[in-house]
This record gives sequence, structure tokens and C-alpha cells, in this order.
Amino acid sequence: MKEISSPHNDAVKRLARYMEHTRDRRRDGLLVLEGLHLLQAALAAGWGVEGVFFNRQALEHTEVQALLASLPEGCQPAVLSEGALGRISALSSAPELVALCRRPPARAAQAGRDWLLLEDIQDPGNLGTILRSAAAAGVRDVLLSRGCAEVYSPKVLRAGMGAHFALNLQENADLVAALQAYRGRKLVTHLEGSSSLYGVDLTGPVAFVMGNEGAGVSAGLLAEADCRVRIPMPGTAESLNVAMAATLCLFEQVRQREGLRQHA
Repeated sequence: MKEISSPHNDAVKRLARYMEHTRDRRRDGLLVLEGLHLLQAALAAGWGVEGVFFNRQALEHTEVQALLASLPEGCQPAVLSEGALGRISALSSAPELVALCRRPPARAAQAGRDWLLLEDIQDPGNLGTILRSAAAAGVRDVLLSRGCAEVYSPKVLRAGMGAHFALNLQENADLVAALQAYRGRKLVTHLEGSSSLYGVDLTGPVAFVMGNEGAGVSAGLLAEADCRVRIPMPGTAESLNVAMAATLCLFEQVRQREGLRQHA
């Protein structure tokens, strides 16, 4: 296995550019995975892994050795010194590995399924958390407006904890057009919504719309929604974090559908 000790090595510089610059990642159709869990999820989902750079100390771990043996043919692994790995990763301590992965093609959202529409969600942590909740709740189609944080940025990938590999993600989507075409309930969270979330029937297909952390959902999307809901808050908080609000909505739907199955 090739060993790289210098942080000035060309491969290390290339990885650092992909880690730092959205433009370079998008131009070359690549994304950067940090850590064993994300790479395992990528391989299990059949995503194209182009290169893996290991922390030498991590090679002693059984899980890492097993992963090394499962890498696809043509994927050339290399060992990086902690100094070289530290130049690439933004984590406080060097991860077990950093991998370059091919960005998957987006597919059209499927009719008849639940959709999650995200408008201008700009915080990477919020975005990754929402994706994690969507994957856990069984939503598969997520449409993101042009104003969202880059969905395949390293920060969003870390916050998503592998959710990306279970989702069909459409960046730069025209959310108004998508909502117009949707056949099912069109639900938007709004502080002045006329209905409590817990009183709305969510057992059929639903398009959930979540808006920007500060501005909320735009007037254009509000006009297309057939149901505005509020999350009851008997306490003193003015609003909920968008990731928390999305999670509550998605799992209220899970709760309602579980109730239907139990009584069937």
C-alpha cells in the first residue's frame, strides 16, 4: 500500500481542495467522506469509491482491516501520516480514513411517495439532521432549493450520518413547480397555521415543506400548500429549530401510520 507522509503531496493537496471548495467537488462530480461509518454506508449502497486514504493507526482495527479487504477493484488505498490527514480533515482529531466518492446522479422524485421539500436551509448541521430524520422516517425523495447549503458538503455528510445513501436528493430544484405537480397533501409548517399538526391526517402521501431558518417558507410555496400547520408549543419558546420541526412532522406521520397498521 502506498504511503504518503508529506502534507505537500499532490494527492493530499487535491483532497484538501475537494474538502474546502464546493466548486471543485461539483466540477469533478466528487464528494469527500470522513470516517469508517460513512465509507461503509457508501460501499453498502453501491456508490463509486475512487480512493481511500487511511490513518496508519486505524489500520490496526479489525473493522478497518475488513473494510480494506472489501474495497472495489481499481480503488487504490494509501496510508497518510496524521500530519497529512490533519491538513485535509476539519475534525479535531484525525479520522480513521478519508475517501473520495463519485457523486450519484439525481433521479426524478416518484409520484405516490412522500416528498420533503427544503427551501434555503443554510446551516449544514440543520440540513444533515433533517436528512437523517427523513431517512429514519422512511421518506426517500428530498428536493432542495438553490439556496440550500451544499447537500454533499463534508459538514452535511457528517451530520447526516449515512442518510445520504438512503435518499434520492435533488439539488437546485424548482420547489414551486414540484409542489404544483404533487398529487397528495401539501403541508407547510407556519407559526400562524390554522391547524395543529396533531389534528391533520398524514396517513396518505404528503409533501412536507420546510423553510429557511430565519425567513421561513416563501410566499410562493405558501400559496401552493393546501394545509398550513403549527406545532403546538405550550411553553415560552417562539419557534422551534427547523431540524426539530421537520423531525416532529415526519415522525407524527410515522405515528399515525403505525396506528393504522395496529388497528387493521
